[in-house]
Amino acid sequence: MSLVEFLKGSYTEFKDRVEWPKWSELQSSTIVVSVTTVILALFTFGVDSFFSVTIKNFVATFINMFN
Repeated sequence: MSLVEFLKGSYTEFKDRVEWPKWSELQSSTIVVSVTTVILALFTFGVDSFFSVTIKNFVATFINMFN
């Protein structure tokens, strides 16, 4: 199979055989992805902040132990 045949076949596949989502489905999926991304970002921020404070306290305690 040559590159030209592959590209023609790919174009036909996308044009005739792929079922593209409807506009309303696309909007609802976008909202779900956006909300999930915000929730995961907030969770990651919270865990990062928690570990940052925990490590700072541990290091401060360890340093004060030898002063």
